[in-house]
Amino acid sequence: MEPTKKQNNIAIESDQAETKRLKNEVKSEHEMYLRALADFDNYKRRVERERASSARSGKREIILSLLDVLDGFDRALAQMTDAPASVSQGFQSLQRKLLALLEAQGVAPFESEGAVFDPELHEAVGTMESGEYESGSVADEVQRGYRWGDEVLRPAQVRVAR
Repeated sequence: MEPTKKQNNIAIESDQAETKRLKNEVKSEHEMYLRALADFDNYKRRVERERASSARSGKREIILSLLDVLDGFDRALAQMTDAPASVSQGFQSLQRKLLALLEAQGVAPFESEGAVFDPELHEAVGTMESGEYESGSVADEVQRGYRWGDEVLRPAQVRVAR
C-alpha cells in the first residue's frame, strides 16, 4: 500500500521541521564556538600583558636596588678628597660602568637643580634660603632622580628655595 498524499505532506513537513531544527542547532553551536575562540584569544592577550607587567615589575625592583648602589658611589666619591688618585679613578670607573649599564636599560638621571619644583619629578625634603634661585625652584639636589623611558623611576629628593 502506497502512502497517501496527506501522509507524504506530513512526512515532508516533519523532515523540513527537523532540518530547520538541525540548522538552528548548528548555528547555535557555531556561535558558541566563535565565542569560545574569542574568549581564548582575549585570555592569551591578558596573560601576555600580565607576564610583561610582572617582568617589568621585577626588573624595576632590581634597577631600584642598583640606584642605591650608584648613590653609594656618589657619596663615596664626594668623600675621597684625601684618597690616592688610583682609588678615586677606580671608583669613578665603576660608577661609569654602572651608569652605562643602567642607561642601556633605558634608565637615565635627570637634572633638578635650578628647575621649578614639580611634585611628579621631585620630593621635597626641606627648604632653604637661596640668593641664586628664585622661590619655588630646586636649590639643592639631595638625591638624584631617574627616569625609565617616559616613567619617573625615582623622584629626586630636593631642597626648595624660599
